[in-house]
Amino acid sequence: MTTHEQHDNEPYYEHQPVLLEEAVSHLVTDPSGIYIDATLGGGGHSEEILSRLDEEGSLFGIDQDDEALEAAGRRLGSDHRFNAIKGNFGYLERLITPDLRGKISGLLLDLGVSTHQITEAERGFSFQEEGPLDMRMGNLRGVTAYEVVNEYPYKELRDVIFHYGEERKSREIARAIIEARPVETTLQLREIVEKLVPEKYQVKSLARVFQGIRIEVNRELDMLRNVLKQSLELLKPKGRVVAISYHSLEDRLVKRFFKAGNFEGKIEKDFYGNDLSPIKEISDGIITPTQEEVERNPAARSAKMRVAEIKEKREVNNAG
Repeated sequence: MTTHEQHDNEPYYEHQPVLLEEAVSHLVTDPSGIYIDATLGGGGHSEEILSRLDEEGSLFGIDQDDEALEAAGRRLGSDHRFNAIKGNFGYLERLITPDLRGKISGLLLDLGVSTHQITEAERGFSFQEEGPLDMRMGNLRGVTAYEVVNEYPYKELRDVIFHYGEERKSREIARAIIEARPVETTLQLREIVEKLVPEKYQVKSLARVFQGIRIEVNRELDMLRNVLKQSLELLKPKGRVVAISYHSLEDRLVKRFFKAGNFEGKIEKDFYGNDLSPIKEISDGIITPTQEEVERNPAARSAKMRVAEIKEKREVNNAG
């Protein structure tokens, strides 16, 4: 997630990338390497990555949002070391040419929804303003929030709100949504939730409900699982993954994968008890923004960054 600044008649433009120095310092270990910013946004992280690369280095920036690609193109398009690619990072192996498999030095994942997307009412991400129930991060995914809200049966809708939104009142909210159908706008959905939740908890519950629906629309956790699994094939030995997450569902997946190379977090061992994990976390737990950064950029408040490195073959074979 990144923060953007936009005024009337001004273009979409990234203002404050989250954990910029920390992320890029951990990511770039070889100035001549090949890097992927899988969540390009307005190009803030990418710009900093390019500043650390030499003439031999290169960077691929991936995003499924046309406006983000346009903004990054204006910012970085003249740099011959930079290539922008439209797509969802969950399909990274298809977006990157086969000859680069096993040659990538670093992969950056800045997860979540951008502030630019939230502040555009017509995108339907926010419960603060009237907008259509859309919530698609790009035009590559067909299902909209309208379909989730108006067409999902009770059990599926309840599970989306409970598992992806982590909202305790998921049963009541799902029933109320079904009774109120058709629900056309973000503010209509907001009114349904507000009637069921005490005033002091309303903002948190609204954020959870909207988060749950957004994750379902964009298949965010599926895409995160995909890209993490693909990183094992794409990155070279000692190549790094830097992941910045904004809620516990994402961070839990990242934490388990960095620990064991799977999503159960269970380390596989050989006959002799040696650790067979293909990846290891090197950040010693989470890295969080400084208080100064949070004051400067409130969107950074919930950010948690983890860093992992692909093990060398001999490191796996000689583990223990």
